[in-house]
Amino acid sequence: MKRFATRSTIVVASSVAAATLLLAACAGSMMGSGSSTGLSFFVSSTGSGRGADLGGLAGADRLCNTLATAVGAGNKTWRAYLSTQPAPGSETAVNARDRIGTGPWRNAKGVVVANSVTELHGANNLTKQTALTEKGDVVNGRGDTPNMHDILTGSQPDGTAIAGSVDTTCGNWTKSGEGAAMVGHSDRTGLDESVPAKSWNSSHQSRGCSYDALKATGGDARIYCFAAN
Repeated sequence: MKRFATRSTIVVASSVAAATLLLAACAGSMMGSGSSTGLSFFVSSTGSGRGADLGGLAGADRLCNTLATAVGAGNKTWRAYLSTQPAPGSETAVNARDRIGTGPWRNAKGVVVANSVTELHGANNLTKQTALTEKGDVVNGRGDTPNMHDILTGSQPDGTAIAGSVDTTCGNWTKSGEGAAMVGHSDRTGLDESVPAKSWNSSHQSRGCSYDALKATGGDARIYCFAAN
């Protein structure tokens, strides 16, 4: 009886060990697919379907949350990296840098793109290979067909709103026709080697606010999403 019990114990222990390894493998697979709860930054895999009309900041935040939830990371407060300009009769602007928490932020592969707001707007780790979608996909950049590297931000390089009367936010993200929006290049590549061409968040103005106008300069009406907690 004693010998039989010993063998049974060994069999049970082996089964538990095998199950543990299987669970670990599954967890690793989930991490690679972008479904890990470690995800805290991504480029949206899609836009709102209405060009730069995202339904304002609230609508943009909902888009980020919907996409994050689809890959198992909806248990966080997701914010779109977007600035707004003062509305008529108001002097209040919203800075994108103030909406996204304090970091660090990791992409769908677990790679840290920035440890803090200061690092994000300085020597960050944002490149074509790290500015991934929530699914872990690389976003088409310059040289790819079609180019989709123009990401809506409405921001200056330091992440603050752009002053003045010129529309740089497509009517605070409510227009899908006339107007314009500041965009950044997710692949940090442009027509030349200038600083704006390599900027992830403040490269140039779009030709308009419609999907076709955004597409004409290398965009796909996408946004950056950050977990604020």
